[in-house]
Amino acid sequence: MKSYIAKPQEIERNWILVDAKGKKLGRLASEVAKLLRGKHKPTFTPHVDCGDHVIIINADRIELTGRKLYNKVYRHHSNHPGGLKEVTYKELMEKNPEKAVRVAVKGMLPKNSLGRKMIKKLKVYRGTEHNHEAQKPEVKEI
Repeated sequence: MKSYIAKPQEIERNWILVDAKGKKLGRLASEVAKLLRGKHKPTFTPHVDCGDHVIIINADRIELTGRKLYNKVYRHHSNHPGGLKEVTYKELMEKNPEKAVRVAVKGMLPKNSLGRKMIKKLKVYRGTEHNHEAQKPEVKEI
């Protein structure tokens, strides 16, 4: 028997629509990362990007458990002295819920050029409207 190795030109990419309304942030992010990576396909190859395109709608209706909304802090640094910026998830969810979802999913992907290629296939929208109807996304319940 030989092991199957997927070739980039042979990969078939689908479009998947995920509704985030009432879902927990971490559990949704891990499932979406699995779809972006392609682990749900029998042709999965670790060193090849074989995942699907994922559209997440209702990012503003996602939930965090416990006191994470007030205690969890998103930090980033500008690499200049005194350049640390801190924002609580409550402020981030009010101002930019798409970023909160994108950061959670990105943290669950590989930290290399393959992961950077995978995150580009993620589309996140605040409400129910999205402009990918032409791709005919299939609805996936998570």
